Amino acid sequence: MVSILQFPGTNCERDMLYAYSEILGAQSAIVWHKNEELPQNTKLVVIPGGFSYGDYLRSGAIARFSPIMKSVVNYAQNGGIVLGICNGFQILTESRLLPGVLKRNDGLSFVSKKQNLKVVCNDNKFLASYDLNQVISMPIAHADGNYYVDKETLEFMEKNHQILLQYVDNPNGSLSSIAGICNKEKNVFGLMPHPERAIESILGSSDGLEMLRSLLWEV
Repeated sequence: MVSILQFPGTNCERDMLYAYSEILGAQSAIVWHKNEELPQNTKLVVIPGGFSYGDYLRSGAIARFSPIMKSVVNYAQNGGIVLGICNGFQILTESRLLPGVLKRNDGLSFVSKKQNLKVVCNDNKFLASYDLNQVISMPIAHADGNYYVDKETLEFMEKNHQILLQYVDNPNGSLSSIAGICNKEKNVFGLMPHPERAIESILGSSDGLEMLRSLLWEV
């Protein structure tokens, strides 16, 4: 079961449901944020993009307190696989399942465009389908994608192969051009680009499909 979370203001949950259920044929369900437990047979949790609670306080800052997040944190801490995309990435940092923060973009502008990305590490379940240093393309659409973490943590992450994706041309000022990271145990992955918007040639790229498919090998 792929459990796809839905908060007030998220807007990518049905795109993700389409990707997993219709394109990849996986049992999938949307899980409302007020639920206190994940479905019992959950093998993968996806926190999709959007604007949870309108981002009125800080992106993801309120969503981390939703009832379902306690179950997600327990699930992740017990080795469960969690994928967070855009606002989902922000929620994972706010929940402290991933290190660092997502600040406003340099220039304070909303950036929405097709973006080239470099696969920095593929010794993990998330990007194992790609070649090391392969350049892939996915859309980005965010105002708060400027990743930051302190120097000591960054050095640890580099040594532990936790930086998985970098922007080819940094569109938001992220430290070290970081576009996606995982936790030190490598079962939680957050990224700002949208793989669910790159799953069919009609969308301009299918580079995101292998990322989503690779996680099914673990399900």
